[in-house]
Amino acid sequence: MRITDIKTFFVDPGVTVDLGDTKNWLFIRIETDEGIYGWGECYTLLDREKSIAAYVNHIGHYLIGRNPLNIKHFTTVMYEDYADKQGAMDYFCAISGIEQALWDIVGKWLNTPVYNLLGGPCRDKIKVYANGWWEGARTPEEFARKATQVVESGFKALKFYPFDGLKQTYISKQKEQFAIEKVRAVREAIGPDIDLMIDVYRILSPLYAIKAARMLEEFKPFWYEEPIAPDSIDDLAEVRRNINIPIVTGEALYTKSDYRQVFEKRAADIINPDVCSCGGILEMKEIAAMAEPYQVIVSPHNYNSNTIGLAASLHVSACIPNFLILEYFVNFKVRSDEISVGPLNVEDGYISIPKGPGLGVEINEKALARYPYRDFVNPAVRSRCDESS
Repeated sequence: MRITDIKTFFVDPGVTVDLGDTKNWLFIRIETDEGIYGWGECYTLLDREKSIAAYVNHIGHYLIGRNPLNIKHFTTVMYEDYADKQGAMDYFCAISGIEQALWDIVGKWLNTPVYNLLGGPCRDKIKVYANGWWEGARTPEEFARKATQVVESGFKALKFYPFDGLKQTYISKQKEQFAIEKVRAVREAIGPDIDLMIDVYRILSPLYAIKAARMLEEFKPFWYEEPIAPDSIDDLAEVRRNINIPIVTGEALYTKSDYRQVFEKRAADIINPDVCSCGGILEMKEIAAMAEPYQVIVSPHNYNSNTIGLAASLHVSACIPNFLILEYFVNFKVRSDEISVGPLNVEDGYISIPKGPGLGVEINEKALARYPYRDFVNPAVRSRCDESS
């Protein structure tokens, strides 16, 4: 069996994630001379989708004619020979989607789900937490109402960004108090038994991250995600030592070497690699295995569609013993269901692992054509005048 073609597809998700931006999804289809094909999905960011697709197309030149079963060899030589060991986010997003598509082909060729090729499942269903649920909310009361609706729909855990809108590494007393009031309102609305995750989105300095965390502790957050920028693991370890909320990091890390520092410096309690950007299915499983002897657990990041990206995340989550919970964007469901065959549904806060061969999810190409690439302007890019606000 040999690879004959690789195609890319952009999809407008049809929603505005209420973080000030949205993005297009990027899917990959790899075809073979035996008629077997595989789907993959690349992580994307607003206004960087086309650069990631360009990487896919360039890497695809080296994929044609190869045996799709040789997954590990291909991803290794691409990093060492093509990227010259100088990978960047766009490269890792591209190779992640390609790697998923290769696993989809292998699973279909062997007529078995991908998780059976990774050691077999440790669980039959995957717990998920809700993200993207607060669209339109501005006040603490509005956040509380939206959170209540999510819980009533069956979710046992949810995450949001109370510090959204900050750009500097410091925070004023007024904005700090407003963030605290949002968390207070949500916690009071959902009660003590629902897990509440706080994502700081890599904004604050260690000083302000520690100060804010101590103010949040009374609301018993399930975790405190990416309180500072990921480029200083030493600073993140300092934050972890000085607060009483579990620390999460990982969505902006892309290699086992990046994670090694996190583990060795005891900088996090939980890691959240993304299968669409960390290098793919096998890379995420290897990162999770690295975490085990350090007693670090894994909660995969999943700011991707609820089709291929979600399916790939489910396969890895099923196989790793130290899995905790998986991210799920509720506002991506409608468009995801429109373009997929056999949607992955949440039932009482869980998703059953796919039973079909490969990734167990199919994409309707005709449906993809109805939602082409959409140009978005990134409102988060500041001008000089914004710095005084």
